[in-house]
Parts: sequence; C-alpha cells; structure tokens
Amino acid sequence: MKILTKGTYFGERKLELNFDGIILSEYAYHEPNTPWHYHENPYFMYVLQGNMYDYNKKQKSTCPTGSILYNNWQETHSNSKESKFARGFHLEFERDWFDQKKIDISLWEGSQVLQDPRIHHLFGKIYYEFINQDAYSKASIELLLLQLCETIGNSKAISIKNPPTWIAPLKELLHYSTENIDLKFLSKQLGVHPVHLSRAIPKYLSCSLGEYMRQQKIKQSLGYLLNADHSLTEIAYLCGFSDQSHFSRLFKNYFQRTPTAFRKHLKINS
Repeated sequence: MKILTKGTYFGERKLELNFDGIILSEYAYHEPNTPWHYHENPYFMYVLQGNMYDYNKKQKSTCPTGSILYNNWQETHSNSKESKFARGFHLEFERDWFDQKKIDISLWEGSQVLQDPRIHHLFGKIYYEFINQDAYSKASIELLLLQLCETIGNSKAISIKNPPTWIAPLKELLHYSTENIDLKFLSKQLGVHPVHLSRAIPKYLSCSLGEYMRQQKIKQSLGYLLNADHSLTEIAYLCGFSDQSHFSRLFKNYFQRTPTAFRKHLKINS
C-alpha cells in the first residue's frame, strides 16, 4: 500500500502554497486511475475540471467539476479520471494544526463528498486567494479556513441530532434539482405538511429555504465558472436564474465581485 507524504499527490503539480501547517496545491491529473493508497494528512480535493470517481472500501463517489471530497488520513482509496482533462485543488492540514487551533477533528472522521453550499462558497474564496497571492492572501486564507472548520463542525453537529427522516431526501432534492422548488412541491415529494416544513427547515439547514436555494444556485455556478466551457448567460440558465443580471447580482452578494471579475482573476476566459 502506497503512503503519500505531506503535499504529495498523483499527477502534475501546477502551483503550491505551504505555510503554518497548511498545504494548498493545484494538480493536473493525467493518468486514468491511481493505485490504492492513503495520505499522511487529512485533505480536501476540490474538482476544478473534469469528472472523477473516488473509491474506498465502503463506496464509490462521483465527483464532477465543482465537487468537494474530504479524505481522512486513515482512509485507503483510489481515484479514476472519466474525462480527457481533469485538475484539482487540494487543501491539506498537518494534524498538529487542529490542536493549535483547538478544533475538534473527531467531527471530520471518515471520507465523504460534501454537499453544503456554504462549504463550496468558502472553497471558491480560498481558491481565489490561492491563485491571486498577494500580501494579504495568507491572512485571508487563515480566516477562511477557520470559517470552513466552523461551518463543517456546525453542519456535522446538526446532522447527528437525529433529524427527521425527510431531511436527507430534502437535501437530495435541493442539491440535485435544477427546477425552481417551492414548499408545495417539497410537501408533495416528501409527504410533509408545508407548515411543518416551513418551521423545521431553518432548524436543520441553518437558514431559510429561499436562502439555502440561493446558496445552492451559486454553488452550482462555481463549477461552471472554473472552466471556459460555458458563457455567463448559459451558466445563469443552467443554474436556474431568470437572467444573467440576476445571477451576477447574487454572485456579487456572496463573493464581493461579479462572475466576470471572478473568472478574470482566475485567468479563465469564457
């Protein structure tokens, strides 16, 4: 079994930033698959381009562009590339980092694909700082990492408090549907009264249904923005926005810059 040491991944390293127990790196993946292996440290893989599969002893996870996969250092796994081109952004933590920051790493046990749109928004901001390294990027990344840990901790804490059985199907509908969803539709699909849904959803999603759906649309748009396959108009349509201007306004609310500016600074041409 191959062990990958700190900052090491299969593929061609394009860029790396290493400081204070954090290793950020971007890799191009060339081989169709990897041997079974595990990593010295826990890490996230943010799929920037292409379609990937991740295999461990329990499951096979589909990871298209825009996906975020967390791999524990204890988890043996392998990857396959299902597209001609693929690249990923890795965020790796040396284990002492969690002790220094007094973060409970037990909430991060196991390997999983992360679906919470708030996590995707934070990764988009971290990747932006990683690419546009200036005098303020390290401080910005450190702050974003603490926000990331808090968001993951809160999300996990909510998920382990015996939520109702309809929460998992609700998240599936919200994460994968491209339709405009309302309470009436959800009530019919889940078999739960609309009034009960309206009261319970903020408790288990930590925000209103409308806010979660807006966050989800922006999460979807990030996957498209990371490469030049689609115009902004197409992205707005694919993510369910009424028009490009609506998409741009909402994106700017979350990222303090327009989708055009976001792409420009990542050196991505549409």
